[in-house]
Amino acid sequence: MHRIFGSELSPYSVKVRSFFRYKNLAHEWIPRSPAVQAEFQKYAKLPLVPLVVTPEGEGLQDSTPILERFESLAPEPATVPTDPVLAFVSALLEEYGDEWGNKWMFHYRWRYQPDVWSTAERIALQMMGAQGTLAVAQARAAVAERMMGRLGFVGSNDTTQPLIEASFKHALALLEAHLATRLYVLGGRPALADFGLWGQFYEAATDPTPGAIMRASAPKVMAWVQRMVSPKAEGTFETWPTLASTLMPLLKEEVGALFLPWSAANARAIAAGDKTFGVSLGGTAWSQEPQKYHARSLAEIRRKFATAKTAPGLEAILRDGDCLRWLAQA
Repeated sequence: MHRIFGSELSPYSVKVRSFFRYKNLAHEWIPRSPAVQAEFQKYAKLPLVPLVVTPEGEGLQDSTPILERFESLAPEPATVPTDPVLAFVSALLEEYGDEWGNKWMFHYRWRYQPDVWSTAERIALQMMGAQGTLAVAQARAAVAERMMGRLGFVGSNDTTQPLIEASFKHALALLEAHLATRLYVLGGRPALADFGLWGQFYEAATDPTPGAIMRASAPKVMAWVQRMVSPKAEGTFETWPTLASTLMPLLKEEVGALFLPWSAANARAIAAGDKTFGVSLGGTAWSQEPQKYHARSLAEIRRKFATAKTAPGLEAILRDGDCLRWLAQA
């Protein structure tokens, strides 16, 4: 049996757990806490969840490589369409969810006081629950202070706040329209795109401010959020022509207009050794400290594009979505 060390408050942890449930892979969910820290450190190379420990004792971290590895080991039920065009679009949307969607979730969670205390209390209970009320209260205050100070790591600041919140609401509306006629992003079964996007929306739904926005404006997304807790194959993947009318706006107005130009500017800043960078996203100024991990993830999605680009129709779709120029760069 595989063991998943994770947290209910980690979008990447619940993403991996949802995938394991969909694949019907035998696993044990182990909430990370001081009680299991020694076991966690035995297998983890980084102090981050999720950590998957295989029956052979191998420790795996980083959610996307974990999903890709087990997709190859357990290909059914599939999360990757046989159509290489849809397979790449799915990978790109997963990347967008993991890297840009995390900005929405982290921003709302640690920007607004009700969300800060809600999350800090849940983390404190996970850490200190058996040690009494005073210990929990002290831990809650420490967690809140530490995490609010980390907002800059995802690019959340006074300059970027309006854009992050507008992007969240716009993506939510686009996904609501797309899910009006289907159960999952690419049709009747979940794709990698679902898992990447869902982890962020799942967490947002548990927090006061974004959760209220979602419940008030996006019932189809909320139903999908619940469906993805334990997803099932209830049909087949659609084709691009049936998906395009409602999926292209997400590609063009979010992935192509915001995520990829931000990711490219971030990678340039890392390469140049800059301490901060600025970029215009959809006509709005964005500035932050560069993020090293995201430069690596951009290189990986470009590598995947280089492999898939000869698929008939893919370049045209990405050009229409204003994604091609960012992906074709070396």
